[in-house]
Amino acid sequence: MSKIYVNKKKYYVNKSHNLLQVCLSIGLDIPYFCWHPKLGSVGSCRQCAVTQCNSLSDSQGRLVMSCMTPAIDGSIILTNDKISKIFRKNIVELLLTNHPHDCPVCEEGGNCHLQDVTAMNKHHIRNYRFLKRTHKNQYLGSFIKHEMNRCIGCYRCVRYYKDYADGRDFNVYGANSNIYFGRVEDGILENEHSGNLVEICPTGVFTDKTHSQQYNRKWDMQYAPSICQSCSVGCNISIGERHGEIRRIENRYHQNINHYFICDLGRFGYSHNNLKNRPKNPSYIINEKLTTLNLDEAIKEGENFFKRYKNIIGVGSSRTSIENNFALKELVGENNFSHGMSSEEESCLKLILNVFKNNNLYIPSLKEIESYDSILILGEDLTQTSPRLALAVRQAIKNKAKDIAESNGIPRWNATVISNISENYKNSLYITYTHETKLDDVSDWCYFASTDDQSKFGSAIAHNLDNNLPIIKNLSSFLLEKATFIAKKLLNAKKALIISGTNSFNTSIIKTAINIAISIKKHKKNHVALTFLTSSANALGLGLIGGISIDEVYQRWNQKKADAIIFMEYDLYRYFSQHDCDDFFKKRNNILVIDHQYTKTYKNSTLSLPCLNFSESSGTIINFEGRAQRFFQVYDPMFIDQKNCLYESWKWLHFIQCKFLNKKISWLKLDDVIASYSNKYPIFKKIKISLPNADFRIKNQKIARSPNRCSGRTALKSNIDIHEHSQPQDINTMFSFSMEGFNQPNKSFSYIPFAWFPGWNSPQAWNKFQEEVGEELISGDSGVHLFKENTKISDIYLNFEINIEKKYWYIIPYYHIFGHEELTQYSSIIKENIVAPYALISKLDALKIGLKKDSVIEFHCVNKNFRLNIRISKNLHTKQIGLPIGRKDFPIDLVGKKIKYIREFIK
Repeated sequence: MSKIYVNKKKYYVNKSHNLLQVCLSIGLDIPYFCWHPKLGSVGSCRQCAVTQCNSLSDSQGRLVMSCMTPAIDGSIILTNDKISKIFRKNIVELLLTNHPHDCPVCEEGGNCHLQDVTAMNKHHIRNYRFLKRTHKNQYLGSFIKHEMNRCIGCYRCVRYYKDYADGRDFNVYGANSNIYFGRVEDGILENEHSGNLVEICPTGVFTDKTHSQQYNRKWDMQYAPSICQSCSVGCNISIGERHGEIRRIENRYHQNINHYFICDLGRFGYSHNNLKNRPKNPSYIINEKLTTLNLDEAIKEGENFFKRYKNIIGVGSSRTSIENNFALKELVGENNFSHGMSSEEESCLKLILNVFKNNNLYIPSLKEIESYDSILILGEDLTQTSPRLALAVRQAIKNKAKDIAESNGIPRWNATVISNISENYKNSLYITYTHETKLDDVSDWCYFASTDDQSKFGSAIAHNLDNNLPIIKNLSSFLLEKATFIAKKLLNAKKALIISGTNSFNTSIIKTAINIAISIKKHKKNHVALTFLTSSANALGLGLIGGISIDEVYQRWNQKKADAIIFMEYDLYRYFSQHDCDDFFKKRNNILVIDHQYTKTYKNSTLSLPCLNFSESSGTIINFEGRAQRFFQVYDPMFIDQKNCLYESWKWLHFIQCKFLNKKISWLKLDDVIASYSNKYPIFKKIKISLPNADFRIKNQKIARSPNRCSGRTALKSNIDIHEHSQPQDINTMFSFSMEGFNQPNKSFSYIPFAWFPGWNSPQAWNKFQEEVGEELISGDSGVHLFKENTKISDIYLNFEINIEKKYWYIIPYYHIFGHEELTQYSSIIKENIVAPYALISKLDALKIGLKKDSVIEFHCVNKNFRLNIRISKNLHTKQIGLPIGRKDFPIDLVGKKIKYIREFIK
């Protein structure tokens, strides 16, 4: 710690930070633009000037840029002296010389860092009376709007996009007063984290186009803290709603997961929540006639469903909460509950949960991943399946430069020096995958092979680490040499990390990752950790509940061991071929479906019950590191439109169960469900104890879902009715559906709905909610780890055999950030960003068959003829064909299937 004096008051601060960071951390408001906690300091905007004095009696001092000045012990600075204030005021006027006077029409208005700083400097009159510089705006895709005339030249955008996120299609051009930030030409921004430009930019140069389609100011939206449901990382987000529609999604700070950044899928892939054509009322089909039901009628039909059929299977879903899946299991019984995953994914998940429960191997958080100096990725395309984790890996590779700088007395926040060092010094990254990935550019070496061959190569690494493991035969001398080299790198690293996951649907790759980690750990020379990714947001939570696979459900159905089936937020067509699914649904009078989307499965049901989606309900999911996190209802669709008959899935299921068993309803709110499953599953007890309940209060107030605003609720609906209706009472959470309530930083509450603090309307307001700027929230991280305190047994090596047949073609999965995830396929906004399905073919196979870049191939598999354009891969091995698994018409059942022939389609 350093002792410094600020405005003649003594403070003890973190000596590794600069003066700007420590002043913000102790609650002082210093204007700034170019500095950012994750991007460091370059001192380009000159806005954070303070006066540094030689002694406490020195009233003159000298101006310094606080972001470029270390917090040295004994430093004496003034932030509110006349010289500093005049200088900062003049600088902001200079920066605004070419800035248009368009705050009333600018979409950043009310959420603008530039507005905050201008008001902070008390600048309100401009002396510049001449023509302003103007720029032509660029088309950057359907997500981000470009308004270059608003730029103040802080360089934040290019430092984030190019230097932090490693984007290659965005840069700074020009010189002097003619600086331009953009692409060489119009086009969609290619980086998977481009959406963060909206929050990184302190002005309105980059704004959210998806929000523009139905725009409103920040203070006219209702917010709730939520968890992104697009992958297993579990990024924290704030969802903004107005008039029953999601208007925008913003990053919600969490020190150990996403901190300031989320991926484009999490930010923009929400429009499926706003579909007008969605289930809104229960319906029942009898004699091919559709009948709409009310609540009582729907529950009565649900009761009749259970009276009519005795052996009913319930299929749960990894895209919904623990509470919903538990309610379904309680209704159908333990032996009749299915988690809905394929048998291959189930086997992978069991291995992963075994590591969490029984093996003494460390599972790092997303932030901790950035601290590892040697990383091995086995069989995962992180950039497409878990983009936020891929961004963390990129930071881990660059952190060697920060370590070198620090060892030479250069602070880690000095961005220019760090950037120069990182060109020549990086940490180690090794990747094995079937074909090229977007992380290849920062890797030391990549091995491209089939999943089974990757497992063989990984086993060779494990054997080099521990000779007790089997020797791997039939590997070339080159691969054996590489395996030895990587083993030494992992063993000599200070911190080694092995990353794998279930997206290959192959247990051998999971076992290989575990064996390598155990082998390193046995040497006890360094720290080793494992990270496993799953295919869905709540796959770990569903795995803990248990159940049978969807394959076993299909077998029981065909063998007539089941009379009826309930599908809850689940689309069978995503797992099996259309032929098999159509055959499955031939007999329709025994299918009950609960969902919030018109899936093919929903359309094939007899009794259909519409449920709430994740933005309309509250619940709990478990992310890749075993952290249980709560997401909260943003708005009540029943209040918006009383004609709707929409309830949480757990409510539908519990109401039917109570009606059928003639029992009194015992689950009236979410806390009742949590108490019930916490008593049944000891692993979930921490959820009940540690996560907030609906009775939580701060100063005897609920938490406000809305920021303070001038217009009241009546004005928002004055075009409909001037009489103000009372807001609904939220019995499931500690939030109020209004601006009335507590909305300030507090040590007891980490679920913050939106970033706002007096004087800080922009996302920079997160500074006021942190113990130290860029560090932990005042209240600590949200969520609770379920496995950290488990009593663990000795580590056990896993044995497996690999059998590969070369005479057939084998289907492997490939992924793109948009489209492979189930719900985004219903979104309209992201259509431009969804890559059309294609078949991935190796270069050698293309030459052998005589294919060209524009060729179309055809083949037969799972009772269907496929006809696809091709994309040629120089790294894919022969006899493999990549398909977009998880996309419409490409079910998960395709993975690993054999194809006898592939031929070119001639028109």
